[in-house]
Amino acid sequence: MDPVRTEIMRNRFAAIAEEASNVAYRTAYTTFVKQTQDYQVALASVEGAFFAYPMKSGVTVSVCQNVRAVVDEIGIATLVPGDIILTNDPFSGDALCTHTMDIHLLRPVFRDGAIVAFAWAFIHASDIGGAVPGSIAPTSYEVFQEGVRIRPGLLYRAGALNTAMWNFFSDNSRIPDLIWGDLQAMLAGLALLDARMNELCARYGTAEVLDSVSDVLALGELKAREALGRLVPGEYRFSEYLEDYRGEGHVFIHACMTVEPGGTLALDFTGSDPAVRLAMNFVTGKRAHPFLCMPVINFIQTIAPTTPVNGGIIRPIRTHAPVGTLMNAEFPAAMGNRWVAVMRCYDAVLGCLNQAYPGGIAACGAGQAGIIAVSGIDGRTGRRHVSVVEPFVGGSGGRRDADGLDGIDQPVAFLRSAPAEVVESETSLVLRRFSYEPGRAAPGLHRGGHAMRIELENRGLAATITVRGLDRFRFQPFGLHGGASGSAGSTVLNPGTSAARNIGKIDVLELAHGDRLLMITPSGGGFGDPFARDPALVLAEVLDGLLSPAAARCGYGVVIHGDALDAAATDALRAIPRPPPPAFTIGPARQDLERRLPEATSRAMAEAVLALPAGVRPYRLAELRREGMVQT
Repeated sequence: MDPVRTEIMRNRFAAIAEEASNVAYRTAYTTFVKQTQDYQVALASVEGAFFAYPMKSGVTVSVCQNVRAVVDEIGIATLVPGDIILTNDPFSGDALCTHTMDIHLLRPVFRDGAIVAFAWAFIHASDIGGAVPGSIAPTSYEVFQEGVRIRPGLLYRAGALNTAMWNFFSDNSRIPDLIWGDLQAMLAGLALLDARMNELCARYGTAEVLDSVSDVLALGELKAREALGRLVPGEYRFSEYLEDYRGEGHVFIHACMTVEPGGTLALDFTGSDPAVRLAMNFVTGKRAHPFLCMPVINFIQTIAPTTPVNGGIIRPIRTHAPVGTLMNAEFPAAMGNRWVAVMRCYDAVLGCLNQAYPGGIAACGAGQAGIIAVSGIDGRTGRRHVSVVEPFVGGSGGRRDADGLDGIDQPVAFLRSAPAEVVESETSLVLRRFSYEPGRAAPGLHRGGHAMRIELENRGLAATITVRGLDRFRFQPFGLHGGASGSAGSTVLNPGTSAARNIGKIDVLELAHGDRLLMITPSGGGFGDPFARDPALVLAEVLDGLLSPAAARCGYGVVIHGDALDAAATDALRAIPRPPPPAFTIGPARQDLERRLPEATSRAMAEAVLALPAGVRPYRLAELRREGMVQT
């Protein structure tokens, strides 16, 4: 590896990826792409690994995906210049697609008659048909309810549109013109990547460019191994829980992380629950999948910030999720709401990392990305319009050297909020309030990130609201090393009126004219002993109206009178002996559940049920849990 050439080409690759992503972003049509930025454009090697991936816009968590299995479904030898592959099928292509709403495009990049790379793009399509507007209802239980599913096929053949394929999609979407606009934006990005890759080959020679692709990926692997070498070798376990949409049920997730000498790491999710009759499943295939190791990828990029952003990062990592589990589901599992399950896997792996890295890394974040979608009748055209309103995210966990981030969490930090003006011009909703929620940040030496509050009012005719990604209404985000657990979320319809009611996690909600919806996210957990926090920081939050004097006294041992700190009273209160804190503060709901159903029992039940036929697993697991809890 020539270090000078590798560094130059690494930056060249990154620059053309950013340029293409910016073109796609600025020409997109739907709010969820042009504002929230749930899309991406990148370059992959002939073997399928991304070597040129943007980080300034669009989705950043797919950098370690691999596109080659989708290509092989078509046959690489059959491709010609001008071909565009399209798919949204999670059950083919070795889990490149993880739910049907993500439409992926692939363009082979030819040079002198041979394929030298693949230009890739995807959009989250705001409607692909199905049972509900927006295509995602959290309680859907089969992929058939979630709109059209298209196996890998050619949208364009040698530059000519496959009208049959597009008409099939268009006939099933509620907003085909907008989706077509998004796809055309992505195609413009792919064309630019093709042109820039050919320019590089013309300038440096094709062999030189392809050698540089290999070297940049190898550098990503080298840096990843160096970062993983900072972890203490050993086996670490942690469990997490997803909340059911029916009563007090839950979904059990268990991660076992093995840190090996030499900078390698293995993650095994054996003992996790089987796929559920909800839209929270996803697929990960047979290879190492980034959705199972996102905290590890983030750790590598944090510890070694000069690591190239490419698919080489995942090479030292192995992941395993047994076929049939929540995170490696089988056909015809529903997956529209899968990101909330990905985030809970994130938290389980983060729990393992906190044990493997001396002193810990970070407490648990809010653990949700509430994607609010609305459908209503356009008064001008009489047609139904579907639009995504906002990604609704709580704060991240307190970190080893800093407070948690307010209103955003690491697994979804790429999502942007849509401007209020866009929401109100494109939907029947008025955004009455979007702000931090006082009094909910978890205490800690480094406090958790603040929760968010959003209030929406329907000013049009009846509107249909769906919100995927909600969670942590019972099981709070964990605090670390004495930090408090984060607060739980809540949802209220028509707050402050005689008709007010707490509606919990939203599936499909019909809003009449004038109805108001109030939602509050969870907050991130705290990191470290809150009684060791600088009292001046506590006072500043009180003066900002984010913390009450009573909460400052109870949570931090800080006494405030009026606008001033009482230092003597604070020192006296903090001097009172307290019991040593646990490594993890998990909150009363999880404590009560594990008292009645210990983690080892949950693992054993999940493994036993996985041996049964797929259709009976959820029912038998529910029976075992009822029996186990009664006996306890």
